[in-house]
Amino acid sequence: MSEGKVNEDLVRERKKCTFDVKELVHLIDGGEQATKDRKEVEEMVLSVKELRDEVPEEYMSHKERYENAVRKSCIMIELLKDHALRHSSFDAYKPSNMYRVQSAIVKDVSPFLLHMGMFVPTILGQASDDQLAEWLPKALSMQILGTYAQTELGHGTFLRGLETTATYDPSTEQFILETPTITGYKWWPGGLGHTTNHCIVVAQLYTKGKCYGVHPFFVQIRDTETHEPLPGVKVGEIGPKLGFQTANNGFLGFEKVRIPRESMLMKNAQVLKDGTYVKSKNDKLAYGTMVLIRVMIVNDASYEISRAATIAVRYSAVRHQSRPKPDQPEPQILDYVTQQHKLFISIATSHAFRMTGTWLWDSYSKVVHDMGKGQLDHLPELHALACCLKAVCSRDAGICVEQCRMACGGHGYMQSSNLPIIYGLVTATVTYEGEYTVMLLQTARYLMKAWKQAVDGNVLTPTVSYMLPFVRNKKPTWTNNADGIIAGFQAVAAGKVKAAYEAIQKYEKAGNDYEDAWNLASVQLVNASEAHCRAIICQTFWKEVQRLSPTLSSGLAVVMQQLAELYLVYWTLEKSGDLLVYSSISKSDLPLLQQRYEQLLSLIRPNAVGLVDAFDVRDEILNSTLGAYDGRVYERLMAEALKSPLNAKPVDDSFHKYLKPFMAKAKL
Repeated sequence: MSEGKVNEDLVRERKKCTFDVKELVHLIDGGEQATKDRKEVEEMVLSVKELRDEVPEEYMSHKERYENAVRKSCIMIELLKDHALRHSSFDAYKPSNMYRVQSAIVKDVSPFLLHMGMFVPTILGQASDDQLAEWLPKALSMQILGTYAQTELGHGTFLRGLETTATYDPSTEQFILETPTITGYKWWPGGLGHTTNHCIVVAQLYTKGKCYGVHPFFVQIRDTETHEPLPGVKVGEIGPKLGFQTANNGFLGFEKVRIPRESMLMKNAQVLKDGTYVKSKNDKLAYGTMVLIRVMIVNDASYEISRAATIAVRYSAVRHQSRPKPDQPEPQILDYVTQQHKLFISIATSHAFRMTGTWLWDSYSKVVHDMGKGQLDHLPELHALACCLKAVCSRDAGICVEQCRMACGGHGYMQSSNLPIIYGLVTATVTYEGEYTVMLLQTARYLMKAWKQAVDGNVLTPTVSYMLPFVRNKKPTWTNNADGIIAGFQAVAAGKVKAAYEAIQKYEKAGNDYEDAWNLASVQLVNASEAHCRAIICQTFWKEVQRLSPTLSSGLAVVMQQLAELYLVYWTLEKSGDLLVYSSISKSDLPLLQQRYEQLLSLIRPNAVGLVDAFDVRDEILNSTLGAYDGRVYERLMAEALKSPLNAKPVDDSFHKYLKPFMAKAKL
C-alpha cells in the first residue's frame, strides 16, 4: 500500500483532545525515561527487515508458523539479549511495556515465552546459591532453553493431584522420574514441544518410602548438541488451539529417567545424601513463581485491553454508518452512545488494571522482601489478592476484547483486524496459571477465615478490614459519589462473604462435613470473592487517580478522574441488583447514576482518540488493518486481502479439478 495522508476524521479527532497525549504516554510507561527506553527497544527490533513477513503468518501451515516464530524469535532475542541482561534483576519483572515489541514479531506467542517468563523466575526464586551460580548464567545467556512443566493431562490447578513422581535412590544419589499413567503426562508448557532442552518439572517427591508432596526439579530433556530427546524422555507438541498457535505447547513423559540429587531446587526444602528430607520453613514459599506470574497477568490484561481499545476506537472514528437524520451525512459510529458504552469502559478498565497491577506488584515486592527476613505474615493476604485479581482481570479482559471486536462489526471478525488473535491471547489467561473458579475459591478460603476473625473481634489485614463494620450490621449511608460507590461495593462484598459463611454453617448443621458444605456453598463463595475483588479494584483505581492527580496537568487530571468515575458508575449500574440487596442505595439513585454515566460518556467522547493514542502502541505492534494510526482502514483491508495465496491467480486450481467437472455433471 502506498503512503498516504492520515484519515480526515482522525485528524479532526486529534484536534479535539483537551490534554497532552505525551504526558499520558509517560504516565502509562512510568516516566519519560521509561518511554525513551521502550521506544529505543522498539526501534532496535523493528528496524530489522528479516523480522518482517512477506506472507502473513495466518496463511502458513501450523509447522511453518512455528518454524517462522522460532527463526524470528532467535533474531529478536539476539538483538535484545544484552539489553535484557542489564535488566535481569528481580526488578526486571516489574510491570513494564518495554518488551511489548515482541507482539510485532510474533503475532501470537513466542515459543521462548516461558523461558524468561517462568523458567528463569523459578530458578531465581527457588534455587540454592550454588544452583543459582551454576544454572542462572546459562539460562540468562540462553546457552540452555527452558520451560516450566507443572500442569498434567489429568490435573492442572490442583497441584496435590499431580502424578509425576521423583523417587530418591540414596545408593546412586539420584532421583528417578516416572510418569505412571497417561494422565500423568505433562501437558501445556510453552516451548516444551520442540524448542526447549531443559525444564523445571514439578513432581511428587518420594524418599525413604514416604511422599513429601510436589517439589520442583531442574531436568534436561534433550541433548544440547543434537536436540534429540534423552533416553526415557517422551516429548512432543499438543497441536492447534483457540490461540497460542506458535507457543509450541508440549507434552512430556518420563520412563525411569535418572537425575542428580542436586537437580532438586533446594532453596527451601532439601533432600540430603542419605535421603533425609529437610522441610521448608514454610510450604507456601514454593508458590512464589505462581504468585509472580499471577501478578504479571494483571498487567498483561491491561495491555491487551489497550491494544483492542486502540483498534476499536480508531476504527469507530473512521467508520460512518446509517443516517438518523435524512438531510445529514452518515455519522461516525463513535458518535452513537451505544458505541461509546461498548468502548469507553475498555479504556477505563485498561487504566484500572494497570494501576491495580502496579499496586499489586508493590505489595508483592514488599512480601518478597519480608520473606527474605523470614517474615511470612503477609503471604496469605498476597496469595488471596493475586488469586482473585488474576481471575477477575483475565475474565474482564476477555469480555472487553470481545466487546471491542463486536463493536467493529464484520470487519472485527477478520484475522487482519488482529482482534481474534488478541482475544485468543487474553481468553487463555482465564485458565492458565490458575483456573478462574479455582482461583476465586482460593481467595474465598481466606475470606472465610477473615470473616470468622471479624466475628471473633480480631484485627483484620488491610485488604479485608472493610468487613468490620458489617459484622456489627452497620451499613454506610449511600452517596452518589466515588466514596459512596466504593463503600457500596465493600458492603456487597461483606454481605456476600457473610452469606457464604452462614451457608457453610447451615450445611454443616444439616450433617455435612466441612468440605461437602464448602462445595454446596461454592457458587456463593465464588460470588463473594468476585465482589471482594471488584471492591479492591474500584478502591485502588480511585485512590491511585486521586494520589496522582496533583502531579498531573489540570487537563490530564480531569480526564483521569472522568475515567475512574466512569469505571465506578459503570459497575454500579452493572451490579445494581447486588447493591440494592446489600447497601443502602435506593431505587431512586439509579436514574441519577444512569444520567451521570451518560454525561461521562459525553465528556470522554472528544478525548476518545487521544486516550487510545496515549497507549502509544505502534502500528507494527497493533498488527491491525482497522487500528493503524493513519486510519486508512479500507485501503489496508484490501491490501491485506490481496496477500491471500488464493488471490495469486485469477482462477484457482480447484475450479479445473472439482468445480468444472461438478457443474458439467449437473448439465447431464
